[in-house]
Amino acid sequence: MRERPILFSGPMVRAIRAGAKRQTRRVFKARNGGVWPRRNDLPGMQQVLRTCPYGRPGDRLWVRETHGNLALPGYAPVWTYRADVSEGEGWNLPTGFRWMPSIHMPRTASRITLVLTGVRLERLQEISPDDCIAEGAWPSEQRGLGRGNEAVMAFRRLWSQINGSASWDADPFVWVLDFDLLTENAISSATGP
Repeated sequence: MRERPILFSGPMVRAIRAGAKRQTRRVFKARNGGVWPRRNDLPGMQQVLRTCPYGRPGDRLWVRETHGNLALPGYAPVWTYRADVSEGEGWNLPTGFRWMPSIHMPRTASRITLVLTGVRLERLQEISPDDCIAEGAWPSEQRGLGRGNEAVMAFRRLWSQINGSASWDADPFVWVLDFDLLTENAISSATGP
């Protein structure tokens, strides 16, 4: 079992913590002359799956998110997380406080650990309505007859918002990562107003 970092935006962190997000898609990139998948090529696909940069089922992903340290210099960190701050809320953050981008989050500040339960490769537009729900793009209580296209359209809007307006039409190969929330560490977080 290996651990790797993975970036999530604030809304996606909230969806994970609420149990609404159990899947994520990341654009496939062939590295160092890597193998590109071909349809109906199972042996080639197996080779590609072995090179997934996010790991294999059973591996763990620790979530990197926008965060900040409220402690004074020289003291143990007191982490706070941007995903916990609702828009318009008036937090009393110290003068000079700055949010740090998720890419700079150290492992010790991560409060969420996920365990991979499935890894596969598919084209972006092959997403099913059930997978849109697992992505957190459509509420599960609204699943039902006639909701398939609406769920896919909601995911398409979310994907385009995160990855750019032309990204859906490009229909890239994507890693589909199924996961379970393993732990949500009890790391100190600031309290709201």
